[in-house]
Amino acid sequence: MAASRSRADGLRWTAQGSELFFGVLRALPDERLAGPTALDGWTGRHLLAHVAANADALVNLAHWARTGEETPMYSSPGRRDADIEAGATRPAAELRAWATRSADVLDARLAELDESQWARRVRTAQGRTVPAGEIPWMRAREVMVHAVDLDAGVGFDALPAGFLAALIDDITAKRSGAGDGPALTLTATGHDGAWAVSGAGDPTPVTGSLAGLAAYLSGRRSDGVTAAGDRPAPELPRWL
Repeated sequence: MAASRSRADGLRWTAQGSELFFGVLRALPDERLAGPTALDGWTGRHLLAHVAANADALVNLAHWARTGEETPMYSSPGRRDADIEAGATRPAAELRAWATRSADVLDARLAELDESQWARRVRTAQGRTVPAGEIPWMRAREVMVHAVDLDAGVGFDALPAGFLAALIDDITAKRSGAGDGPALTLTATGHDGAWAVSGAGDPTPVTGSLAGLAAYLSGRRSDGVTAAGDRPAPELPRWL
């Protein structure tokens, strides 16, 4: 089932996700940023550097949309990882300021776009060509999911149901296109959502809450998500 989402949805979810992410961040003491997050191998400093660099990269796409001048998200394929590693060494106060500043600049640049510019085609870091109207969704996905990844008491069940359905739709499409994992049929309890993932073998039925399925598909901790007979859901390859 495809979740319907609009540019307005993306902008609204970006605002809600930013409020959630930065609210959680403000409550975290600096020493917690040096510790682990829900993402293996990443400290809070890595995660914060990533969110800040992501906003800078999306500002590049907004510039591309506004001017027509091709401006990739990152200058080279390895630039994203290098920026995260370098950013993670910055002092906590500097990291916090960078994340806040870059988010504010992105909001301002998106607010400048007119209808023709929103329709201009830009290229994501994964090489997909999409209309600039996808930029708010790309940012919403970052701040919403990484608010959970800070591992500070916010779970997927704190995210809006409409966002979760759109996220599941987005991930199932990507996983089906890659075809490098198991075939699945997904049913959300307490919700009318049902999705399918193309892949290897006969489809495995997987059931869970909307929040649980979003966590499972994105490779996060997913309590209550099971296959038939209360068996564990199949392991999945990396999402992004």
